[in-house]
Amino acid sequence: MLRTATAGLAARLDFTLDEIEDLRIAVDEACAMLLSQAIPGTNLECAFDLGAEDMTITVSVTAAEPQVPARDTFAWTVLSALAGTVDSRLGDDDQVSIVLCKHRENVAAGHPGHPGHSGSRSG
Repeated sequence: MLRTATAGLAARLDFTLDEIEDLRIAVDEACAMLLSQAIPGTNLECAFDLGAEDMTITVSVTAAEPQVPARDTFAWTVLSALAGTVDSRLGDDDQVSIVLCKHRENVAAGHPGHPGHSGSRSG
C-alpha cells in the first residue's frame, strides 16, 4: 500500500519513472528496517510532505527498545542511493523514524515530457 501511495504522489510531482521506482524501493527498505524493532500489534506510520521539487517521506514505528538504524550498513547505503537524503531519529513515546527526502533531477533542464525539455519534436 505504501509503495503505491509513494508512486502516485511522486507521479503527481512529475518525478521520472526511474525516480518513482527508486522511491518505491526506498520506502519498502525503510519499512523493513523499522519493522524488525516494532512492537507486535502496533502501527507502521508514514507521512508524506510534498514540495514543489521534492518529496519527504517519514516512516515511523513504536519500538520496545528504540534504536536508530546503523548508518554504516549496506541497507543504509542503498537507502541513501535511492532516496538522496536519508536521516533517522528517535521521537517521543519510543518512536523510531526514517526520513527520506528525494529531489527531482534536472528540474531546470527538463526530461522528455516535462516543460523545458530541449529534445526535438515533430510537428
